[in-house]
Amino acid sequence: MPDPNSRLVYSTDGSGVDERSRPRPARVPAARKPAPQPPPADGIVRIQRETKGRAGKTVTVVTGLPGSASELDAILKDLKQHCGAGGTRDGAVVEIQGDHRARIEARLAALGFRVKVAGG
Repeated sequence: MPDPNSRLVYSTDGSGVDERSRPRPARVPAARKPAPQPPPADGIVRIQRETKGRAGKTVTVVTGLPGSASELDAILKDLKQHCGAGGTRDGAVVEIQGDHRARIEARLAALGFRVKVAGG
C-alpha cells in the first residue's frame, strides 16, 4: 500500500515513483559577477557623474583620493559642506548627491589634488 503522504511524480510506466526516492540533480553554482576594477593609482583624482542603479538620480562620484578612512571622511565632510548636498563614502569612493563636478573640481584643486573630470 502506498504512503498516503507521498505525491506521485509523472511516470510513463505507471509504477507510482515517489518524489523522495528520486535522485536530485547536482546543484550548479551561480555565475559570479566579476569584481569591480579598483581605480588606477596614478595620483589623479577622477570626478564623474553617474545615474545608473540609482533610480535616475544623479550622483557625482570621486575616485582616486589617497588617504586613510578618517582622511577620506574629512574630505567627504568638506565636499558635502562646500556643495550643500548629502553624500557617502563607499571604501575609497566618495559620492556626492547631485551634479557638482565643477564645484568639486575647483575645491579639490584648491586642496592640492591633481583633478580630472572623467566621462561625459
